[in-house]
Amino acid sequence: MDSKIFVQILEIAFSKKVSDVHFEVDNPPFFRGKGQIIRSKLPSLTSEDTEFIASQIMAHNNRRWEADQKEYDTSFSLPSGARFRVSIFKQRGHFGIIMRVIPANIGTFEELRLPAVLGEVAKAPNGLILVTGPTGNGKSTTLASILRYINENLAYNCITIEDPIEFLFKSEKSCIIQREVGIDTDSFSSAVKAALRMDPDLIMVGEMRDTATIESCLMAAETGHLVLSTLHTQGAVSTINRIVGHFPPDAQEIVRQRLADILVATVSIRLVMNKTGEAILPVLEIMRATTTIQSCIREGRLDEIEAHMENGRSQYQMQTFDQHLIQLHEQEQITMEDAKRLSHSMDLERKLMFTN
Repeated sequence: MDSKIFVQILEIAFSKKVSDVHFEVDNPPFFRGKGQIIRSKLPSLTSEDTEFIASQIMAHNNRRWEADQKEYDTSFSLPSGARFRVSIFKQRGHFGIIMRVIPANIGTFEELRLPAVLGEVAKAPNGLILVTGPTGNGKSTTLASILRYINENLAYNCITIEDPIEFLFKSEKSCIIQREVGIDTDSFSSAVKAALRMDPDLIMVGEMRDTATIESCLMAAETGHLVLSTLHTQGAVSTINRIVGHFPPDAQEIVRQRLADILVATVSIRLVMNKTGEAILPVLEIMRATTTIQSCIREGRLDEIEAHMENGRSQYQMQTFDQHLIQLHEQEQITMEDAKRLSHSMDLERKLMFTN
C-alpha cells in the first residue's frame, strides 16, 4: 500500500458516509455502514500495509510509535477536510487500525432526531450535563450538537478538552477554545483546573474516565460553571452509581450530596436501525434533576428515579428508554424485536399493551 491508495480508501469512506474503516492484517479493509460491517473487495492487507498506515497517522501527528507501546488514540485529516478519529493497536504482533469517520457538519437536534428539550437543558447557567451510552452510539455527536446549539444561541466562553479533538468548531455567538490531551495539555484533570483560570462559562470534557477527572468536573460545576462530559454507562442510575463508586466508601455520601446539588441532566443514548434498514435512529433516556430526583440522589433512593422520569414526561420532557422504544414502535419506525433487545426491562410488551 502507498499513500495514494490509503487516501483513496479514506475519501471513499468519507464520501459514502460510512461510520468506520477497519485495517487488519490478512483481511481487506472493512467498512461499517448503517450499523453493518461490510467486507470490501480490495486485496488483503499485509503486516507491512498496516505498519505503513500506522506510521502515516503517527507522522501526521508528529509522533513515533514507542517500542513498548500497545495502543494509541488520535485524529487524522485529509487535505480535502475529511477527518477521522483513530485507534491504533497491536494484535497478534501486528498493527491494527480503526478509523471513525467524523461528519463534516455538526448536526442540529432536528437533523440528528434529538429532542428539542436538549436546548432547554443546555441553557442551564451552571451544573453538570452528562451524555452516556456504549461506545459507538453517538455520545460525541450528541455532545457536539449541544455545543453547536450553545455556540449559536448563547454568548459563552467555551473550553473543550478532548482526546482527540473530533468536531472542529468555529466561534459564532460563543467563543470556543479547543484543547487536545497529549498535545495541548497533559491530562483531562489538569486541563480542567487550568480552564478555571481561563474565564470559562462552559467546560466540555470529552470523557470522565478517572477519579481525578470526575473530581475536577464536580469542582468546576460547584464553582458556577456549566460542565458537559460523557460516561460509558447505560442510563441515569448506572451513571450516578459509576460516579459515586469512583470514590472511597467513606466519601460516597458526600459525593451523592454534591452530585445532587450540581447535576442538571443525564442524556443516555443508544442507536437502532429503523424498520426499513435505511436509517439509524437514536433511542434516548432523558433525566432532568428535578427537586424530587435530587432528593432520590441525596438519600440513595436510586431505584425510584425511573418512575419519576416516566411521570415527568409531560411536564419536564423526561423519558425512559422504554417510553421512547414504545413510541418508536407505535410510530412503526422500529421492530418489536429491536425494542425488546434494547429495553432495560423484561416487561416491555406488557408496557406496550398497557399504553394501547
